[in-house]
Amino acid sequence: MNLYSKLPAQPIGQTIRGFLDYLTVEAGLSENTLLGYGNDLLTFLKFCSPSVRSIEQIKPQHIYDHMRNLSKAGRSESSISRSLVAIKMMFRFAVLTGKITDDFSSTIDGPKLWQKLPVIANKQKVIELIEAPCEDDPYYLRDRAILEMLYATGMRASEIAGLNIKDMNLSIGYLRCIGKGKKERIIPLSKTAIGVVSEYLEKTRPQLAKPCSKDKVLISRTGRPLDRIDIWRIVKKYARRVGMPKALTVHTLRHCFATHLLSGGADLRSLQEMLGHADIATTQIYTHVDQDRLKSIHKQFHPRA
Repeated sequence: MNLYSKLPAQPIGQTIRGFLDYLTVEAGLSENTLLGYGNDLLTFLKFCSPSVRSIEQIKPQHIYDHMRNLSKAGRSESSISRSLVAIKMMFRFAVLTGKITDDFSSTIDGPKLWQKLPVIANKQKVIELIEAPCEDDPYYLRDRAILEMLYATGMRASEIAGLNIKDMNLSIGYLRCIGKGKKERIIPLSKTAIGVVSEYLEKTRPQLAKPCSKDKVLISRTGRPLDRIDIWRIVKKYARRVGMPKALTVHTLRHCFATHLLSGGADLRSLQEMLGHADIATTQIYTHVDQDRLKSIHKQFHPRA
């Protein structure tokens, strides 16, 4: 990781390197998550320099002052909270490896976060988005396959970018997804998605594939595997075409997948499994989003509805 070259030679730099190695090997976190934690710790280290050369020299006031500094710089509450999580995890790692004996960071509270409801689009608008790629678009079958799979599976951009051909069984209608923490989950594919993906694999992918593509499903015009940024750009392109709001992202389709399944009668446990949530509390947010379903339940069961 290029991040390592930015770490100082002092003991605190070695601690951060060891912590990131631990997250890679033992926790199996994704590279994007590692970069996020690493950059947060580098920012904290720059704030503390040059007075702090080892983790033993960090005091509670350093962390409080750092959080206040981030707030003054206009960082959001979620960003500040993530930074604090990275610092706390580093301290727990330092205790685990015997570098320190007291983890005072566990008593430090971050900013209280309001739970924000996810942005979703109605079913008709999602269909318009999926059908936006047309034959005049270069590689329209690939783009259509991306949009179909995102909505059919609720996968994240990084997950769909990492999808290999061997991960799909189109004859049965399932695919294998490797999510956060390298956890595996099996997700069914809709008939429509199976048809579009099959056509893309038969007609378009062979024209794009090169040795560097390996067995990745989604490939760029230059033959390299698409990454999550490419996926984001493709979704944005067609969202603009059908007049969807600027706030729409790849994650919006994940939210739509979950909300529309729930409104169709899916149970929370099944939804949790398909989304790959470790805690069902994360999945429960979609019960607050599905207002039509709540109104229907209220009308059906309330004695004066």
